[in-house]
Amino acid sequence: MKNFLLVAVIVGILLSCSLDKGIEMENPIEKSNAEEYPQKWELVEMSGSIANVPPSTGSDMAWQEYYLLYEDNTFVKSRTQDNITTEESGNYAFVTLSDGEYLELSYPSDNELIGNCTGEPKELLRLETVNKLVGTWWACDGPGLFYEKTD
Repeated sequence: MKNFLLVAVIVGILLSCSLDKGIEMENPIEKSNAEEYPQKWELVEMSGSIANVPPSTGSDMAWQEYYLLYEDNTFVKSRTQDNITTEESGNYAFVTLSDGEYLELSYPSDNELIGNCTGEPKELLRLETVNKLVGTWWACDGPGLFYEKTD
């Protein structure tokens, strides 16, 4: 009987402790330290929507691209393709959706740099880690775009 009581107490203690297996990520966009801005998020890998096509990196990608995020919640997106650089700007917000944390980029009007599934002048990039963003464009057969925060 004592063994049963001991086991019951141990199980009760273990069950009363909650294990948080979720990863708490520090929001890289909401840093209050002014030295953290601007933040540069550079495209480091691109994949196609066709199976069995390996991802491309570096100069093998179809274009080079980065986002600069500023402390005042504005951003600049720059893309270089075929030796032509195009830039657009807008506002950003860090949002929490049912499936995770996202960087939402809002443009003042439609333009060729926006990669999304909706046709709106917005982009969503999922925050995978504090140093990695993943574009959501590939959900509708766009390329898979992977960004890393650079210093």
